[in-house]
Amino acid sequence: MLRPRRAPRTDAPQPDPFDPAAFPGLEERRRIGGAARARWEAVLAGGGPVLADGAMGTMLFAAGLQFGDPPEVWNLSHPEVVRRIHRGYLDAGSRIVMTNTFGGNRMRLGLHRLEGRVAEINRTAAVLLRGEVDAHGGGALVAGDIGPSGAIMAPTGTLDYAEAVDVFAEQAAALIGGGVDLVWIETMSDLTEIKAAIEGVRRVAAGIPLVATMTFDTRGHTMMGVSPEQAVTALTSWGADAVGGNCGNGPDELVGVVTRMRAADSGALLVAKSNAGMPELVDMRAVYRSDVAEMAAQAVAMRVAGATIIGGCCGTTPAHLSEMAARLVGDGPDSADAVG
Repeated sequence: MLRPRRAPRTDAPQPDPFDPAAFPGLEERRRIGGAARARWEAVLAGGGPVLADGAMGTMLFAAGLQFGDPPEVWNLSHPEVVRRIHRGYLDAGSRIVMTNTFGGNRMRLGLHRLEGRVAEINRTAAVLLRGEVDAHGGGALVAGDIGPSGAIMAPTGTLDYAEAVDVFAEQAAALIGGGVDLVWIETMSDLTEIKAAIEGVRRVAAGIPLVATMTFDTRGHTMMGVSPEQAVTALTSWGADAVGGNCGNGPDELVGVVTRMRAADSGALLVAKSNAGMPELVDMRAVYRSDVAEMAAQAVAMRVAGATIIGGCCGTTPAHLSEMAARLVGDGPDSADAVG
């Protein structure tokens, strides 16, 4: 069953006031969410762990993507490779799979003079993934992936909040036009930027399910100083349906982040999607050292700490996810439900 939402601890840091019309509450999102929200709630209804997917970027590098080239263009130039990666995660048991659109906003694409192809690239990515999900039986969710803008928010940087909202809304509109079931905002470090991303998504589709994850470092904070407690409080207040951490330095640190988020909000739907350890440069390639067995064991630890949606980030492969699935939803004594 879906876990009932409870109020966060009263001593948790509270977000700044915001316009509730731009960030609809859960009941309003359910009222207007339509088929996409019904599919989201059906996947979560069993109450057990839900396996997300693993890395896209490092898988593309292994397939020949060159450093500095935009991975999102492979949706157009090498669609068969992108589809094969999606298929590998579906075969491994992933129930939520993300589009190849992490840097698909006009600011990042503009670095390659592709700002005019935002709609084409994102819509194509959604269609590619939808085709693989449907061919696999249609039981998984298509998640439209939105990463950071690539700029720094004012006043520290130059990106104005209203412009950021517009940048993210443009990408979200293309993903939703391509048929995604939910939007997943990831790898954020700045609360103002992730708030702009959420508002941009809600401007396009107020009821669509939305996952929001931030990246935490060895100090237990994001690069911009956001704590897990601040993150879970703010993101749930702004209407994210699931919140948590992704990327980072490795799975052991993300277990600590999930633990702190659970302590701050006992009712939040939590997400853990870790890198396979810290990368090492070998022959000009990033190599991640956390093996299949370690990632699977840490997936169980993430579940015990309170995460429901669990997957992998940089360096993880379908092999990692397959073993994580076996440990998370298996029937043996080492499964997450057996030890949780």
